[in-house]
Parts: sequence; C-alpha cells; structure tokens
Amino acid sequence: MKAGRIKVLIVDDSALVRRLLTDLLSSDPGIEVLGTATDAYVAREKIKALNPDVLTLDVEMPKMDGVTFLRNLMRLRPMPVVMVSSLTEDGAGVTLDALAAGAVDFLPKPKIDLAATLGQYREELLEKVKGAARARVRPLASAPISERLGPDAILPKRAAHHFRTTDRIIAIGASTGGTEAIKDVLMAFPPDAPGIIIAQHIPKAFSTSFAKRMDGCCPMTVYEAEDGQQVLPGHVYIAPGDRHLLLRRDGARYVCALDNGAPVNRHKPSVDVLFRSVAQQAGSNAIGVILTGMGRDGAIGLKEMREAGAATIAQDEATSVVWGMPGAAVEIGAVAQVLPLDQISDAVCRLANDSSEAA
Repeated sequence: MKAGRIKVLIVDDSALVRRLLTDLLSSDPGIEVLGTATDAYVAREKIKALNPDVLTLDVEMPKMDGVTFLRNLMRLRPMPVVMVSSLTEDGAGVTLDALAAGAVDFLPKPKIDLAATLGQYREELLEKVKGAARARVRPLASAPISERLGPDAILPKRAAHHFRTTDRIIAIGASTGGTEAIKDVLMAFPPDAPGIIIAQHIPKAFSTSFAKRMDGCCPMTVYEAEDGQQVLPGHVYIAPGDRHLLLRRDGARYVCALDNGAPVNRHKPSVDVLFRSVAQQAGSNAIGVILTGMGRDGAIGLKEMREAGAATIAQDEATSVVWGMPGAAVEIGAVAQVLPLDQISDAVCRLANDSSEAA
C-alpha cells in the first residue's frame, strides 16, 4: 500500500449500496473513495484510470458476476479485494469461491433499512478495508465500538489438567485469509490424523458451507461442530459461526462444547476461547496452530497452551495474507515454531507422532 490515505473503488450494481458504502468509507479520514462502478466492465476501466489500493466488489452483478471478474483481475492485475455478499447459503458458496480466487476478505451487504446497525457495520467495513490494504495478495496460479472482551468472559483461566491419555488434539485458529489456509493445511493431513478442532472467524451462514466444502476436498471427515460431539482421530470439527467452540473432557473422551456467550475480542467463535479450553483440558497432549488473520485473537490462548506443555506453531509472515494474529502470538512468546504454510501439516504430524517432543 502506498503512503497516505487508502484509495478505494466501490463496485456494486445497487445505487443505494454504492452511496452507503461511499458515505461510510468517506467518514474515515484515512480512506479516500476514488469512485464507483456499476459493473465489471466499468470497474476495469476505472481501475486502469484511478489505480485504487483496495476494491470492494459485489458478488452478484449484471454482465459479469463478481467471482468471474475477480478471477480475471487476480490473473492480470492482482490487488486487495473485499467481497460484499448476501448472508445466504447460496451467497456463502459464491463468497467461498471468491476467497479461493484470491479475495482478501468479505462482509455482508449492508442492511439499508436498519439504521441502528450501521454504526457496527461501519466499524466492520473500515476494519476490513484497512486490513485488506495491508494484506499480501495471492495472484491466482457511527455507534461506539463494542467492548472488547477477553476469554475470561467465556472461560476463566485456571491450571491445566494433567491426564495420562496419549490421545492427541490439534487446535487451529484463523481469521482473514484463513479459509484457504485451513484448506491447504487440512488437505495435507493423512486420513488418520489426530482429531482437529478449528475456530475460524466466519458468519454462521458461511460456516456450514465452509465445513461441507472442506469435507469434500480433505482426506479427513469434516463437520460443523455440534455440542457434545466426540472428538475422534480422522475427524475435523469447525466452530459454527455464531458459537464459541471449546474442548471438554467426558471421562476418557474429548468432546466439543458450544457456548453462546458474548463475543471475545469481538469474535464468536473466538480463537482465544478455543485455545484456552484446549490448554486446560488437553495440556501437553495438544498441538496449537495459529494461521493468517487480522487482530490479536488467539495469541493469549496459544501462550496458555504453550505454558501447559503443548507444542505451538504460527504461520510465517511471508505466507500469511495478514500477519496480525500469528505476529501477535510470536510477539508475546506463545510460539515454538514459525513455519511457512506448506510446512505446517508435516510439522504437526511429526509432533503428533513423537510424544516426547517438547514445546
């Protein structure tokens, strides 16, 4: 990103949405809206003429849909793109296609008829556009800010249990860029890998589709986690987009627990909550992995995992879309290994097979 204000081009076929996004983005002195476009063809010419830093792109547009345009753009002129999508099952599938094609992030369509929610929407929009401006793009081969709660709001900190079981648990947390990073990691695991539990910042409308998509492309069986579901080897459990996912012990078994408490670090699911529960319930039998993401969610929980004897890994800066969460974990000493994305699965498998490996 160039120095100075972040220059944004808005692409949407709705005049109301274009006006609203323009007003919300222009309210931040660090952002300049260069212009708007009604379809992909107008957008193509304005990108050439205006050279924006970030594009907001409608998924459904006339003449050429947003994903097709995105694929062309990422091949010819890679740049940070934030998709604007409807929160429906169909919209979720298309948005996941867009993330696979190189979009940095996404957010729902603004609810124009609900003025009371626009302050919260503005904060999310500004955060995502600013994050996109800092992101590493992968070429295709006003209401007050809500209180930022810590993981204590869901799960108080306490000493880890020390169990004699040798069952391994792998816990993964991610945010911006995480849907593709998680796919890359899961596809490299063998079908009999230890049970994996995942917290990815994603809306509920998208988490079901994301879990189904991962199940279709990964050697392991992938579920959207359910409360009380046993965590088994060869299976992956992804947090629903409107619940915290925690690990619990039920006798000799590990099980998933879902919690409908307040957002933590403004997220539900929260990676900190997941990692803290794993530190407390699995201790040194766990392996924690923090992948690409904006913000600091997961850093504290990963440090608690390491202090409980777990092995901990962070994705490196060069392969992260946004090195916020992994960078924060490294900064506070939560991480034993920092690795490129394509080395993480092998490292986790080695650690899982070597119970004597120290964190």
